[in-house]
Amino acid sequence: MFEYNCSRRQFLGLAGGVAAVAGLGLAGCGNSAAPAEGSADAASTLAGEVTYDGASSFQALVEAAAEKFMDQNPDVSVSGSGNGSGTGLTAVAAGTVTIGNSDVFAEEKLEAADAEKLVDHEVAVVGMGPVVSKNVTVDDLTLEQLKGIFSGAITNWSEVGGEDAKIVVLNRKAGSGTRATFEAAVFAGEENTFKGDAELDKSGDVQTQIAATDNAISYLDFSHFDDTKFNAIKVGGVEPKSENVFDNSFPIWATEHMYCAKDADEATKAFLEFMLSSDVQESLVEEQGFIPVSEMKVKKDASGKVSNL
Repeated sequence: MFEYNCSRRQFLGLAGGVAAVAGLGLAGCGNSAAPAEGSADAASTLAGEVTYDGASSFQALVEAAAEKFMDQNPDVSVSGSGNGSGTGLTAVAAGTVTIGNSDVFAEEKLEAADAEKLVDHEVAVVGMGPVVSKNVTVDDLTLEQLKGIFSGAITNWSEVGGEDAKIVVLNRKAGSGTRATFEAAVFAGEENTFKGDAELDKSGDVQTQIAATDNAISYLDFSHFDDTKFNAIKVGGVEPKSENVFDNSFPIWATEHMYCAKDADEATKAFLEFMLSSDVQESLVEEQGFIPVSEMKVKKDASGKVSNL
């Protein structure tokens, strides 16, 4: 699955395509009361422009949901990009987009005053794990070994049971929620300034680069795994599968957040409500390689602490 910037679409003037929207009062995104049944407001067509930026890890999920949403609401356009969690959170706080997508809590990237202006919607959970080039023979690494590799302390595959070859480390750039999630699990709060041999902007860049590079290692969310081009490997003997994320057996995962302003417009509130609806949660979430929040047995808070539900 490759990420991409979705193009803005407008479907206007479709006869009979009017979708009435009532009761959009999504918690926290403003206090919108439902119009009285049969009123002129209740019969009006939802219209507007929803824009987003942020985590590339679940951009494809948001885009798939946007396609469905626009089919149901032809006078609304939904468009956006996946330029990293930090970018998305900064943009929604500044009001340059209506939704900021993030792998991490807003408090981890923004000043407290800016984070308080936003409302969080947890729309899915995603596992993330190390991936290696096809020629790498190592298929299992401990968190301590990953720490050594991504800190620059371990530099040769032979040090972790592989062939005698230099390890090529493909990292994500600072500001990436995927990088923040990976480092939180691997480094457990210790500072890490190692950049690796390359720092890449997006998950799709990692897919392309690791497929074209021998002896490389990086990390991706499960939805971007592609075993035809590179190998996803185990961590501490545990396979990177969704069912192992449910109870934190596989320790590298994140909640996917969609943030809006407290006074978000009706179209934005409606789209966020749609993301939490059965149309998305019971079909698209798993189809796109994610985990419905309802299936999790544990949760994380902004500090990274894991607790049982």
